Amino acid sequence: MGWHIGTSGWSYDHWEHVLHPPGTPPARRLALYARTFGTVELNASFYRWPRDATFAGWRERLPEGFLLSVKAPRGLTHAKKLYASEAWTGRIAGAWHELGARRGVLLVQLPPALGRDDARLEHFLAGLPPWLRVAVEFRHDSWVHPGVFALLRRHGAAYCVMSGAGLPCVLEATAGFVYVRLHGPDHHHLYAGSYPEADLRWWADRIREWDAAGREVFVYFNNDGHGYAVRNALALRSLLGGG
Repeated sequence: MGWHIGTSGWSYDHWEHVLHPPGTPPARRLALYARTFGTVELNASFYRWPRDATFAGWRERLPEGFLLSVKAPRGLTHAKKLYASEAWTGRIAGAWHELGARRGVLLVQLPPALGRDDARLEHFLAGLPPWLRVAVEFRHDSWVHPGVFALLRRHGAAYCVMSGAGLPCVLEATAGFVYVRLHGPDHHHLYAGSYPEADLRWWADRIREWDAAGREVFVYFNNDGHGYAVRNALALRSLLGGG
């Protein structure tokens, strides 16, 4: 099935000299990013959901084969906590329709204080179109349970595999694809530090295992400081021999 490796976001001033030349206007950064990577995770959508026309524009401008994964809006995940989700799922489905062949995965990150609630999750997943791939990132330990994994499998949703300070790293595959978010190797702070080569080799082995099992793999580095995410993504891709 193959793998897709990129970063969480693409427009950071401190990525000058790492991914784009100094003085590159923000409007040009995605085009430059797409010359290096074949996928990206959009995080700005968490704070403000883009218009359908913006998704259509990405469909037209991004190169063939490029996949855009999108973080669900905080209005759905943190304000409503998936409750009464119908209004948001309708908007998301409309945007996903406009994205067309550039569709990656919808990332649904739940807040750390939201404990396990199977009925709430079931209702939300049941309301999504079956053609929309979704991964759920659980920040509360109570969700790490066989019953939750079974619920995700019933809906073809992926358990988001995580690496980061205070987060459980559980290698559970619940869908035909695997979604991995690497928030940095620092044991005390999220989004900090650069993964050493030994860690990247370990993740490369896991990716090969998932790939050999017929699962498509999406990996996004979220340790953006000092351009570590870019460097780590390139190093991991090199260990895998491209892709």
